[in-house]
Amino acid sequence: MAIHPQTIGSLLKEKKELHPSHEAIVYPDRSLRYSYEAFYTHVKETGKGLMALGIQKGDHIAIMAPNVPEWLILQFACASIGAVLVTVNTNFQSQELAYLLKHSDSKMLFIVDGYKETSYVKMLQELLPELQTAQNGELTSVQFPFLKNCVYIGKHVPNGMLGWDSIQIAAKRSDDQAWHKRMNQLMPDDVINMQYTSGTTGYPKGVMLSHTNIVCNAIQIADCMKLTEEDRMCIPVPFFHCFGSVLGVLACISKGATIIPLESFHPERVLQTVEKEKCTVLHGVPTMFIAELDHPNFHQYDLSTLRTGIMAGSNCPPHVMKAVIEKMGLREMTTAYGQTESSPVITQTRTDDSFERRVQTVGRALPHIEVKIVTPGTLNEVKRGEQGELCTRGYHVMKGYYKNEEATNEVIDEDGWLHTGDLAKMDHDGYVTITGRLKDMIIRGGENIYPKEIEDVLYTHPAILDAQVVGIPCETYGEETAAFIRLKTNCTVTIDHLTSYCKKKMARYKIPKYFFITEDYPMTASGKIQKFRLKEQALDLIKE
Repeated sequence: MAIHPQTIGSLLKEKKELHPSHEAIVYPDRSLRYSYEAFYTHVKETGKGLMALGIQKGDHIAIMAPNVPEWLILQFACASIGAVLVTVNTNFQSQELAYLLKHSDSKMLFIVDGYKETSYVKMLQELLPELQTAQNGELTSVQFPFLKNCVYIGKHVPNGMLGWDSIQIAAKRSDDQAWHKRMNQLMPDDVINMQYTSGTTGYPKGVMLSHTNIVCNAIQIADCMKLTEEDRMCIPVPFFHCFGSVLGVLACISKGATIIPLESFHPERVLQTVEKEKCTVLHGVPTMFIAELDHPNFHQYDLSTLRTGIMAGSNCPPHVMKAVIEKMGLREMTTAYGQTESSPVITQTRTDDSFERRVQTVGRALPHIEVKIVTPGTLNEVKRGEQGELCTRGYHVMKGYYKNEEATNEVIDEDGWLHTGDLAKMDHDGYVTITGRLKDMIIRGGENIYPKEIEDVLYTHPAILDAQVVGIPCETYGEETAAFIRLKTNCTVTIDHLTSYCKKKMARYKIPKYFFITEDYPMTASGKIQKFRLKEQALDLIKE
């Protein structure tokens, strides 16, 4: 099937004309239901309002909010007028937000009151003392010279900010014809989305993605799940990450399906939503599915409508996939692999792939995407079945890192291959198995140890719910291995027992020297486990 690049605005218009009265967006807790016609109208009015406030094609607009309805409207409104949506991690604190605002050259920032224990309003007031005297939301900041407006999503708009309603009021100063003209002038290869890498290592970088990048990727992701307009997708993963915005929202829109978001993840709320809205699709990272399956009220909910979805973000433990298929009814569940720099999906399993392929691999390349495995640090392809670094090339590769040509050239070579930094193997049928991260690899006494190999062994223990392995410095061997273990409910285990268990399963040098029992892991808001923080925790625990 050939690729047909199009803009996000034209995609939404196409689906609105095909399914005007079909449900596009549903928020059960808010009793909010938008048909495709109604959603399109909200997008148009918001786009017109942004134009009236001076937003030009190519301007950057940031949003820091959980999965609220306004997030979705803004995603499509920005795309409809050629503004670049800059997505902000909801867990960012003051220093991180300051870095992103300054680095991204954002002209507007949309926020909610706060998220979890963090007050976004207080954070902004500290970063922008000029807000107290700003008139009608027109801001002048020495620290953030590009930032002209802060927009508050909610009631009781703080001093110096505009309210969401003011965007709708401003829309009256712009006519439909001007909006249509702007939308029709956009090109599929224009940058339309900027996502900052989630920062499991180092400072976040702004990944520039085009309409073509994310629309074509979303269509192919949807095809792998066999999505149609009859599907209803529960999305508990955050919109600020590609998992929510591309694998979720855009994949649904590409087929005219229904989007049913959760504003933030809670395992029982997922179960309630699936039952109430008769969802057929459910996305999540493995830790989310583990929490849902492990919830004490799990068996009270009717999940019989579920059919498919995507498990991604980290390696899928076989016992979790088995439970998801058998206990949640997700018989056509798929796994996907990629990274923000690849829009994001590179490989995905299909609905009819075997159970073994769904847990032992991350599928095969999407159509029109090339994948090769090379010897790390070279361009030399390894033999099938051998381990190397996964590289990919195609329509899905990012336009680059914003204002960072050096970092772009480090990961995209002169032939257009994106070097992912992930270790992988590929079989003769093209199915890929991720074996670890180049930077996660542990070198103990000259022996290469791959954390995933140890994690897979630990997952087979009947008392273990989840396991994460990291390397920590050691004078004698260079590095030693430490394992952080989460136990199943009402299960106990001793360190000596775990060591004995591992001795029967793996070479002695791979056995973790340290085992730590924990209740949770440090994670990014998108569900990625921050192994560098686990290393810090391990070092602190060893000192005690």
